[in-house]
Amino acid sequence: MLRSELVTTLAEKFPNLKMDDAEACVDTILDAITDQVSQDGRVEIRGFGMFQVNHRPARTARNPKTGEKVEVPAKAAPHFRAGKELRERVDA
Repeated sequence: MLRSELVTTLAEKFPNLKMDDAEACVDTILDAITDQVSQDGRVEIRGFGMFQVNHRPARTARNPKTGEKVEVPAKAAPHFRAGKELRERVDA
């Protein structure tokens, strides 16, 4: 599902909500999740899942073509973990 499809679905489900208002709602929710996760926070939506940051330490890797050692710096990566209810609905 694309962001635009999410906005359309929200506007159709709530007919008193204008398309611009539905878009503002989706933007606000996504911005709030992005801001919290980017500040090393965690966002948990019960029944849906959890967004958090995984920290990957620096390591030494090898270039597969030359075999040369390459230093890979530490980095932070966003991670989503599905909630129990979402996993059960997908599995059904």
